[in-house]
Amino acid sequence: QVQLVESGGGLVQAGDSLRLSCAASGRTFSSYAVAWFRQVPGKEREFVAAISRGGGTTYYADSLKGRFTIARDNAKNTVYLQMNSLKPEDTAVYYCAAGSFKSAFYSSSFSSLDYWGQGTRVTVSS
Repeated sequence: QVQLVESGGGLVQAGDSLRLSCAASGRTFSSYAVAWFRQVPGKEREFVAAISRGGGTTYYADSLKGRFTIARDNAKNTVYLQMNSLKPEDTAVYYCAAGSFKSAFYSSSFSSLDYWGQGTRVTVSS
């Protein structure tokens, strides 16, 4: 069993940066790929980024490339999402999830992700 806890959200102004953290406890975190998603109330969950077990492979939503960076520190059992040049449309609850490479990287398999955090809220004011 893996427990995921997101942190680092908050209220920021457009153009600011935030770094979200996804801290894991339980079974070996390095065994899992991790993905970040975000969701606005009333809208579908949106894929943000994914990272492989060792961190060597990453993937981003096209619309976020260049502004968001995913990274992990397996020694600290933590995955990070660095968000730069934030825009009001980035306002959402951000979730991390862990699972197999396929479940984290392929949209058809997102529903197979094994573990999800409770989310951290990001609000970007204009």
